[in-house]
Amino acid sequence: MINKQLLEPESIVVVGGSNNVHKPGGAVVRNLLQGGFSGTLRVVNPKEDDVQGIKAFHDAKELPPTDLAILVVAARFCPQYVELLAKEKNVRAFIIISAGFSEETHEGAVMEQQILDVCEAYGCALIGPNCIGLLTRHHHSVFTKPIPQLNPKGVDFISGSGATAVFILESAVTKGLQFNSVWSVGNGKQIGIESVLEYMDEHFDAEHDSLVKLLYIENIADPDKLLYHATSLIRKGCRIAAIKAGSSAAGSRAASSHTGAIASSDSAVEALFRKAGIVRCFSREELTTVGCILSLPQPLHKEGTLHFAIVTHAGGPGVMLTDALSKGGMQVPPLTGALADELKQKLLPGSSVANPIDILATGTAEHLGIAIDYCEQMDNIDAIAVIFGTPGLVKIFEVYDVLDKKIRECHKPIFPILPSVSTAGPEVQEFLQKGHVNFSDEVTLATALTQIMKTPAPADQNVVINGVDVPRIRRIIDGLDTNGYISPSFVHDLLSAAGIPTVPEYVSADKAQVTAFAEKVGYPVVAKVVGPVHKSDVGGVALNIRSKEVLCAEFDRMMQIQDATAVMVQKMIQGTELFVGAKYEPRFGHVVLCGLGGIFVEVLKDVSSGLAPLSYEEAYSMIHSLRGYKILKGTRGQKGINIQKYAEVIVRLSTLLRFATEIKEMDINPLLADEQGITAVDARILVEK
Repeated sequence: MINKQLLEPESIVVVGGSNNVHKPGGAVVRNLLQGGFSGTLRVVNPKEDDVQGIKAFHDAKELPPTDLAILVVAARFCPQYVELLAKEKNVRAFIIISAGFSEETHEGAVMEQQILDVCEAYGCALIGPNCIGLLTRHHHSVFTKPIPQLNPKGVDFISGSGATAVFILESAVTKGLQFNSVWSVGNGKQIGIESVLEYMDEHFDAEHDSLVKLLYIENIADPDKLLYHATSLIRKGCRIAAIKAGSSAAGSRAASSHTGAIASSDSAVEALFRKAGIVRCFSREELTTVGCILSLPQPLHKEGTLHFAIVTHAGGPGVMLTDALSKGGMQVPPLTGALADELKQKLLPGSSVANPIDILATGTAEHLGIAIDYCEQMDNIDAIAVIFGTPGLVKIFEVYDVLDKKIRECHKPIFPILPSVSTAGPEVQEFLQKGHVNFSDEVTLATALTQIMKTPAPADQNVVINGVDVPRIRRIIDGLDTNGYISPSFVHDLLSAAGIPTVPEYVSADKAQVTAFAEKVGYPVVAKVVGPVHKSDVGGVALNIRSKEVLCAEFDRMMQIQDATAVMVQKMIQGTELFVGAKYEPRFGHVVLCGLGGIFVEVLKDVSSGLAPLSYEEAYSMIHSLRGYKILKGTRGQKGINIQKYAEVIVRLSTLLRFATEIKEMDINPLLADEQGITAVDARILVEK
């Protein structure tokens, strides 16, 4: 419940404000005063008559009606203050800095609920508790520093952790990243990260609002809400980048399938971000660097491969940036032709224009400007990176003045990499104060660019039904009367209903029936034990059986394996082994994984994840993101697979799961693929009804 009293209050009271600016209560008052709050500022302090030049009220009962209350008192006092202020002083927005609530004890959780109940009853907005506050261009209701430069077109930053928000701000300020607002939601009892995105989405104004949102998330309370509003904002022209902390632990339930062993809550986060089009980051430096890239005045060309020109006066950083960009799938093409020859004539003798363009340590501001102008004219260049520190030979102020001018004039984005933040500190600061950003480390820049470039656009969230027999799927699921791994016949029926091709197979505990099927389909065949979950681990798979005698011997051997109930025989086929699986994650839904199959799925763990239901665009994006994608395309004389058919299987599987939520884990491993098609050879499905 975000309201005007929270965002644009005409009056604010700090309950617990003091003269000691080294404590939260005093620091909040200081920041409000220094931030130029234009409304009426009040303070409640029972021991002080004057707080930082403001007449203090000794008792909250003495207050006149006020819009926003900031509570910086012990947790045990907060419920009574909230009730008094909401009921008697018409306060309609609260920011509770205080800690000691649900994050610590059961008693704290009870107090937190009491506060929420009062806020809901009186229609009050609630930020916190256990947060650093809210920072906007209207009021600086935080107790921390640094206070970044605020700008309507700066980024909006929303954090679930106050302390981490401060560290991220520290990282951002050194880069020159500007902000429009900073939200520290703390425990998020009423207003969480999803609620802030919802408000920004529903009140979005493309002309006046920030187009970049940065998120630090510790808990995704409502994945559907986050997905919906993030997708909506991105489609309206925004870009969103996020860190999700605490995603690496595997699920608490012991996994009995390949997918269960690989999939974790992190897979669900990866899938959610991919579906929404959120750029995923893994560190503070990466998040703020992505924020700087997305804040550049010229939009980043994102279609196809990004081609960079690198202008530098130091060879080493240029080479490192070239390597890092190339590793991330971008290109630093050689510069040849008339323009390159002409540029070389205008630089100092010994300069290189091969790309990186090295203007030498003795290169001047004028030489830098000339190099940038020529890069601007080259058709095979999309963006320009400029690496320029202090070689001690030129006036660095003049160089950065030229860089400032070119950033404003050029149509291509220019990435300033100014590494001398110590020896050229004043010069860098002056450059930042002109509204620019600084990427002081070239490899960090390339890593962030890679994350942006590989992030797909928001996915179409319609369910693809074509070719999937939904009524038949429901009849099969509804007909199951037990939980656990279902029999091969039911697995075969479900895959068939989803339109996923399967290899001819027959399951029986009767040797004669098994051999009769093998004779019918023709040798060679494969035999697999039915019963044990991990067939290979117990010697329950026999390949390339070419005679009835060998099949009978394998049948007898497999029926002696512990827990064996039958033997499955299949026609032996060849192809590249692939894998598709799924696992149900509470709140998120089904996470679908794909990758190379066979033992490679467990050894290499080269898998990509998506959130069901999946579109064809999502499926292609998942396949392309695999490290083994070159194998699937075909390499070193080996023929590739039918990528379209693989994407089709992934989409059909996701549709099956959309209408069979009782499926909790599922493996199809291997799928055998070639240029013509793809066939499911082995599959298992865990159902919990």
